[in-house]
Amino acid sequence: MTKRKKYSKEFKLDAIALVVEQNYSQAEASRNLGVNPNMLGRWIKEADNEDGHAFRGNGKLTPEQEEIRNLKAQVKRLEMEREILKKATVFFAKETK
Repeated sequence: MTKRKKYSKEFKLDAIALVVEQNYSQAEASRNLGVNPNMLGRWIKEADNEDGHAFRGNGKLTPEQEEIRNLKAQVKRLEMEREILKKATVFFAKETK
């Protein structure tokens, strides 16, 4: 079984630059680099769609995803704090009677 090749972000950006900036065809650039033409096309599409956040690597989140994760953690913490305050209110209400 063959091991899957991993390409660095710099390699991908250089490959995209060959097509976009130096006007190589996708087929010619992929042949010269030893990359599948479909893969090079996918890299170009991803670079266009991601607004500078393309090729983050495994497990790295976009700023929007990171913000969502932080906000969810904050909501969870605030809900726990609210529950503690509810229980404290009930406790002190019993104490004053």
